[in-house]
Amino acid sequence: MRPITQASLPFIAALLLAACGGGGNGSGNTDSGAPATPPRGTLLQNPPKILSTLTASSLLLDLNLAANLQLLSLSGAPVCDILMYDIQYETVGGANEATTASAALMVPTGLGANCTGARPIVLYAHGTTTDRAFNMANTQNTESLFLAALFASKGYIVVAPNYAGYDTSTLPYHPYLIADQQSKDMIDALTAARTALPLVSATLTKDDGRLFITGYSQGGYVAMATDRAMQAAGMTVTAAAPMSGPYALGAFVDAVFFGEVNGSAPISSTLLLTAYQKAYGNIYADPVDVFESPYAVGIDSLLPTTTTRSNLYAQDKLPEFTLFSLTPPAPAFAADTPPTQPANLTPVFALGFGSGNLLKNSYRLSYLLDAQANPDGGFPTLTTGVAAAAPAQPFRRALRTNDLRDWVPSSPLLLCGGDVDPLVFWLNTQLMQDYWSSHASASAPISVLDLEAAASSNDPYATLRQDFAVAKALVAATAIQQGATDGGAFAVAEAYHAELVAPFCFAAVKSFFAP
Repeated sequence: MRPITQASLPFIAALLLAACGGGGNGSGNTDSGAPATPPRGTLLQNPPKILSTLTASSLLLDLNLAANLQLLSLSGAPVCDILMYDIQYETVGGANEATTASAALMVPTGLGANCTGARPIVLYAHGTTTDRAFNMANTQNTESLFLAALFASKGYIVVAPNYAGYDTSTLPYHPYLIADQQSKDMIDALTAARTALPLVSATLTKDDGRLFITGYSQGGYVAMATDRAMQAAGMTVTAAAPMSGPYALGAFVDAVFFGEVNGSAPISSTLLLTAYQKAYGNIYADPVDVFESPYAVGIDSLLPTTTTRSNLYAQDKLPEFTLFSLTPPAPAFAADTPPTQPANLTPVFALGFGSGNLLKNSYRLSYLLDAQANPDGGFPTLTTGVAAAAPAQPFRRALRTNDLRDWVPSSPLLLCGGDVDPLVFWLNTQLMQDYWSSHASASAPISVLDLEAAASSNDPYATLRQDFAVAKALVAATAIQQGATDGGAFAVAEAYHAELVAPFCFAAVKSFFAP
């Protein structure tokens, strides 16, 4: 029998609490004949599994590869070694059902002055993925490499959940952009990580109480939802920095249905509609009510998957671009099928229309009629700036529930992105900024970084803006050399969200979080 040690006491206490029915969250099994579900946030391994040790020198070798040189220039040389752990924890699904999830725990170590002792935590939310096996502990993942280079190797403890529905999670779907569930998932991962830390690092590296929250794309939304939830619960957040997220969710999806179809719309629409169906049960009676017949069969259990995106498209499980038919759902919407403004994004919008479309015209029409009858205050016309007060269409009601235009942060917050993003429109950041400017005091600690905007005097991000412009011009120039006839515009649009904006926003967040 393994002896009981001081380090094992938190884990044992959690198990005893679960066995006694304490600390419940409404999702536990109350049948006296069945084992109780552990409370949310319970660490499910003792000790957690160490996956690898990433030394500063080996990370530097990775960063010196041609594909990573830009990241190296933004992050600087690694200082700390990184112990990479896998933690598994108890959480809930979109309908508050008990489930499990996993996260990467990156613990800095080494001889550097900031590599051990009391260190701050960065809680990170990742972007959209279709990969059921996705794991933030794998540094072949771009986001994981960013976290290792910019944060863990600089002395931050990093907690990066994989989310329910991914990796080893027992949930058979992912609760995509469900604010309540995704914030709970993040908080539960943090709770488990704080339990795990004394078990994996003895007294060398420990939590100093400072908590920074950030995330990119879907993760930008999740980071903001988590900041909101923790503030409401009276939990301390030192600062937060959501990046390029769909915060104003109702306005964003309204824009898509009005024809401003974002890149990868079939993927995000499938994840969103099926997640909301699982959570709320009223989005459709049958998938054929929403999805065209080639795709409807099995679509509610399609994502996430171990099948690659390219194979999903090749097997006709999903279209790559076409969300809507080129036939207007009604004459009144002909100008939106597709729209021709703003001109810089119309080539992206046009890709969302054609044959083999994912969503039925009848469903698009029902959505648009409700959007006209119960308009959002931020799109297509800026009025109140807030989400539609009482939408009748079930999907729009769910979007209203999960829209984040209903709070004001009390701790410092940075929003970062680029205002010609073709995947997650700048509209989201602009509407949050407008909402806070009209609801917050003049001293509210909110900053907004648009990488496209010209630098102002005393701008702490002036160099990042300049380097971003250089990187964008390089993508365009390379495309022209390879025969592009559009001045490289399409190549820039393809690279914009993930390859251009992301590393510069990560670097801005690193600067924002610095003491």
